[in-house]
Amino acid sequence: MWIRRGEIEALSLDIRRIIDGQDVDLRVSEEGVWNILRNDIHILAKLKQEQVKVLQQDKALLKDTLADISHQLKTPLTSMMIMVDLLEGAPPDVQAEFLQNIKTGLQRTEWLVSTLLKMAKLEAGAVVFAREAVSSSELIEQALAPLQIQLELKGQRVELQGEAELYCDRRWTAEALGNILKNASEHSPEGAVILVEVGANPISTWISVTDSGPGLSTAQIAKLFRRFEGSQSGAGYGIGLPLALAILRGQDGDIEVNGGGHGVGATVVVKLFR
Repeated sequence: MWIRRGEIEALSLDIRRIIDGQDVDLRVSEEGVWNILRNDIHILAKLKQEQVKVLQQDKALLKDTLADISHQLKTPLTSMMIMVDLLEGAPPDVQAEFLQNIKTGLQRTEWLVSTLLKMAKLEAGAVVFAREAVSSSELIEQALAPLQIQLELKGQRVELQGEAELYCDRRWTAEALGNILKNASEHSPEGAVILVEVGANPISTWISVTDSGPGLSTAQIAKLFRRFEGSQSGAGYGIGLPLALAILRGQDGDIEVNGGGHGVGATVVVKLFR
């Protein structure tokens, strides 16, 4: 088979256009080895263009994420730096208050950094979930352990109804459920009851958490799982629920929300599909 020099030069020019980012269609419908080569080059070029597109999207996402993280860290760090500067000349009672505020700020910053690192691992696919059979009562008890002080300070009580066996990663799922319970506590008044119900059906095993707050609007629900947007509390960052969703979806599960309202609190339902 003879290939004319002009055809090779034309193909070379088209390839250079593709390299420069232009959209060039190399496909031809005629048969022959030369035309098969053109079609294969077209497929390869399209694959590379898609890869570049994905990389650009990832770069933009990373840029936005870093900007969000920088903003979230800057506020508490700036506040703590100001208090440190004022400590030396402050009276003892003010010093004690500043030191307590600095301690609280450091704890919140540590939690934020730890949570962001967990999300980065999940999004990078670097987490291998060790799934096992776990009773719902054990899982809920593990999720509630870090929240006992918060619940006691607000005089809140968790009421558990139902029991089931879940097949999940105990540690990661307890982390997700703990974030949901923490969110329910923050949205409930002092002395309130947080209802946790457990059940199963042929499709999934589920755990629902209902707070005693005023409920959530459709607009609020839409923001719940967007990082740094969903928090309705001055004590939150809006990152706990996005982390919970990432953990559940990493185990072929999901989270649903019923906004409640009219005297009924919001309900967050964790589902692990069978």
